Amino acid sequence: MATMRKPLGDNPWQMYPWTPGPWGINDTGSPFSGLPGPTPGSWGINDGSPGCILGMSHGLKLPFPQPAPAAADAKPVSDPDIEALNLSDTARKAAYELKKKKPSVVFTSGRRDKDEQASAMAANVTQDRDWIKNTYAKSAARDACQKWVDDNKDKKTQAEITTGLKGVLDSLTDAQLGELTKHLSGNAFDVQPVSPDTGDIKKAIKGLTGIKKFLEKEGKLVRWHAEF
Repeated sequence: MATMRKPLGDNPWQMYPWTPGPWGINDTGSPFSGLPGPTPGSWGINDGSPGCILGMSHGLKLPFPQPAPAAADAKPVSDPDIEALNLSDTARKAAYELKKKKPSVVFTSGRRDKDEQASAMAANVTQDRDWIKNTYAKSAARDACQKWVDDNKDKKTQAEITTGLKGVLDSLTDAQLGELTKHLSGNAFDVQPVSPDTGDIKKAIKGLTGIKKFLEKEGKLVRWHAEF
């Protein structure tokens, strides 16, 4: 016969037989059997009795609580402004990292094709004929672009300079282009400068995962440029 401990009498640890009652196992052997009950409640018979509340009666048979189903993994939020930059995987992750840290940041440039790169350089050359050599690190590509500008002083409009520089870029190898700018491979983006930088955006850019270079100026112009 099954026995249980019953915390009553001279020896509260004396083992006594189980005593089934009308509402569940051991009801009549419960030390609370003399207290008022059963007391039907919103969940079922005897759920309001002292014995039930204190766990001494089995009159109420509730299912074991089940853990809440795990929430489905949240889909990553896609930012159309970042996706439009068409960045490499490393630069793209860094852009999202920056946006998370500094939601107010504004991206102004990402991956460029040769036409876009030529146009971007030409826009600056119209303001400063030495902009290319003053902005980019020395390389065969930089020297070739600057030489075209020096040799074509009569070309002054952005459209004319764009056409000329595009021809130079077309003559270069991918390796040479990579030495000129990381924009062509999608490994760079530009951010709208903020003055004063009260939000420490520059500090956040410098701390981005995978960053290799951060420029605050390109030539004489203020540009926040991050390379990866």
